[in-house]
This record gives sequence, structure tokens and C-alpha cells, in this order.
Amino acid sequence: MGARDTLRLEAGFNLYGLDMDETVSPLECGLSWTVDTTTDRDFIGRRAIERLSAAGVEAEQAGLILEDKGVLRAGYVVHTSKGDGSVTSGTYSPTLARSVALARVPAGAGNDCEVVIRNRSHAARIVMPPFVRNGKIRIYC
Repeated sequence: MGARDTLRLEAGFNLYGLDMDETVSPLECGLSWTVDTTTDRDFIGRRAIERLSAAGVEAEQAGLILEDKGVLRAGYVVHTSKGDGSVTSGTYSPTLARSVALARVPAGAGNDCEVVIRNRSHAARIVMPPFVRNGKIRIYC
């Protein structure tokens, strides 16, 4: 299970129940590419997604790389210039030799943030997942 979690996080894949569920729209968890609103094809939830898209999402999924020592875990608070978010899943990446995570942060949060681990703030960087693609590092630390 640990190997699966590490590989899926490095690839930027969501895990149902942590990164996404029925309360999180595809626009908020980085899966907007899976919803086709450019054609006339009707599907369950289309109107809700179109309304959300028109209004703009308040939160979006982002990748995090911890700049300090430590391991990012689900539930940790993420402080950004636009407000607070939270880590949805995280682990240590042996490929990057750093801790990585997926987090839900306020839309347009920028690149710099801090993650609270055991009541201490640690510097982190917001990046676009995936961290690793086809065995090659995409995010340079």
C-alpha cells in the first residue's frame, strides 16, 4: 500500500476518499479534463459543473514540495497568501528525495506557502503535478 501511495502521488493521481469524493467537483480536484462541456452531450451533473465553472472555483488542487525536513500528511494546514487550505494526501518521494503532497488551496494561491507540521510552520512550494512522468522528474527542487 505504501508503494502504491508513493507512486500515485509522484504521478499526481487522486485517491478517492482523500483527494476527491462526491462533495468535491472535478474542477476542484484537478480533473476538469475529464468533463467535456464543449459538446451538446448531456450528462448527470452538467448544469452544476457549468454553474461552478461560470462562478469560478474557490479552491483548486495543487502539488506541494516541502522545502524543509519532514513528511507531509493528509489534514495538515497549508497557509497561502490567499488564505488557508489543507493537504489531502502526502508522503515522502524517494525519486525526488523530498516530501510531496496533493493539497486543496485557494484559487490563485501563487507559489509560496507554509505547511503546519506539529505546530511549526515549514516552507513549501506550490507546483503543478505530476512530480514524475515516465520515470523522469518533472519538478526540479
